[in-house]
Amino acid sequence: MTAADPRPLLGEPVSLDLLNTRWMHDGELQDLLRDTDGLEIWLRTNGLADRFAADAATRVNTLVARDALAALVDRTDAKAAARVDAVLAHGRIRATLTDEGPGEEAEFTDPAWGPAWIAARGHLDLLRTAPDRIRACAHDACVLHFFDTSRNGTRRWCSMALCGNRAKASRHYARTREG
Repeated sequence: MTAADPRPLLGEPVSLDLLNTRWMHDGELQDLLRDTDGLEIWLRTNGLADRFAADAATRVNTLVARDALAALVDRTDAKAAARVDAVLAHGRIRATLTDEGPGEEAEFTDPAWGPAWIAARGHLDLLRTAPDRIRACAHDACVLHFFDTSRNGTRRWCSMALCGNRAKASRHYARTREG
């Protein structure tokens, strides 16, 4: 039996889901990709487990992509775009023609780069469609990221039930202590 994905936020686009393989739980940073079992969970969650092996090389390459994407999204490294581009150098899109018509197929220099490349390529799609909707949770103690799909684009929390509720409770506690 395979383990369930333990992360608090699922269903984000693949690049942000890769960033969300690190999360806080009871004040401690958790890391799903600390081993290949966690990589297997992440691959399965993103529909990649049938295409790629959850081995040490794939894990290392996926961590390279996660660190590059984190630096890009969190704006912590002036060379972040070059780091993401270096991940993208390990694959390409090949045009195909099938019985169903034109198509595209991803190809990789090494299959161990596949999940990393797919996450980096997915991030390009987010940047093309709505770069201003790529967000970090506004809660100080949260490290999660999300793609804001709200109608007016004002979502602040990874989850209203988790971080949004904590923020509301903190504000309420501060008001009652002042009063």
